Amino acid sequence: MEPAVSIVIPAYNEEEALPLLLEKLDSVIRSLPHPSEVVVVDDGSRDRTPQILKEAVKRYPWLRVFILRRNFGQSAALTCGIENARGKVIVTLDADLQNDPEDIPRLLEKIEEGYDVVSGWRRERRDPFLSRRLPSRLANWLIGRITGVKIHDYGCTLKAYRREVIQGIPIYGELHRFIPVLTDLRGAMITEIPVRHHPRRFGKSKYGISRTYRVLLDLFLMFFFQRFATRPLHFFGLVGLVLSALGFSIELYLSFLKLVYHQSIGQRPLLLLGALLLITGVNLLGTGLLAELLVRTYYEGSGRKIYSVRERLP
Repeated sequence: MEPAVSIVIPAYNEEEALPLLLEKLDSVIRSLPHPSEVVVVDDGSRDRTPQILKEAVKRYPWLRVFILRRNFGQSAALTCGIENARGKVIVTLDADLQNDPEDIPRLLEKIEEGYDVVSGWRRERRDPFLSRRLPSRLANWLIGRITGVKIHDYGCTLKAYRREVIQGIPIYGELHRFIPVLTDLRGAMITEIPVRHHPRRFGKSKYGISRTYRVLLDLFLMFFFQRFATRPLHFFGLVGLVLSALGFSIELYLSFLKLVYHQSIGQRPLLLLGALLLITGVNLLGTGLLAELLVRTYYEGSGRKIYSVRERLP
């Protein structure tokens, strides 16, 4: 039978945690009312993770495994798992046992209420405060303010999605933390529920405060996607017009000083600033026009739609 639920798990160097995780998943899957599968994607592990998964496939009939050629990152591993998932509902889960598989039925119950995305909220998070919880709180607040998608915990991997709102979304780079924002662009109904969070038992965290700048850059990308993905000229054109207007005003002012008061303007830094603003503004306008052409070519050439239909009635 085709599975109704697919549980996607990216794994990287989790040889100690995986056997325990698979045992817990076995009991959870037996309790689910619908046939389910687990898709584990080994992201180029350098320990015994691939060997453990190869042995586990023989033991657990619900397990499917994909072993990547090298470490491509969590976003790539999640994309692989999501693209190969067969269930109508896709649940994502970390492999380090900090997420609790026993919360999966609660996420599925919320999905059955009509939501498209159910996000886990680690309300009582078991991580160090300064290095993990404080930066995470600041990032979650900033992402919510800028994107308008108000959930408490973007970094929690434990989430459930309807297949039609997540499959086909390009999760490249490190955009996995922004999947709720990307589904919001498709008009997904999003909610969250508190989930359990356990202290790390094995290995060490693969994340740190050094990733902060990546979050900020990805956040700018999300801001652009939300507001200007189908109309880039509105962004580049606005900035270009403002800079061009400033540059033109400066040059007009200097021309007035030269023609009326016969002042020397050749040595003034303001002359170079005005010229630089004019040139930059014109370049941004040209960039906006090129981006507009690329967007139109993308949608018209690929056959993709700029809208998403929730229901179709006779």
